[in-house]
Amino acid sequence: MKFDLEVRLAHDGDKWIAYHPDFEACGQSLAELDQDLTRCLLDRQLFPENSHVTIFMAFDHNCIPTWIRQYAYHYFNRHIRLNLKSASLKTQ
Repeated sequence: MKFDLEVRLAHDGDKWIAYHPDFEACGQSLAELDQDLTRCLLDRQLFPENSHVTIFMAFDHNCIPTWIRQYAYHYFNRHIRLNLKSASLKTQ
């Protein structure tokens, strides 16, 4: 699958954070993270308004303590498709 953008996904114990060299988006839930990510992309004009952007979020296992990583199989990578006009999203 081809992606328009790749970000690093982490959790700091309180919120989800998407790191990219041009911005940092965050939210208490994944839905809030996606809304903030849409806002960041529009504010920084990285993609034109009214476009659809496919994003790959690679989970950063470094945010998990080393001793528990073997049990952290429930953490994941995400693929999302954002509609930059309406701030709606479709998770794939």
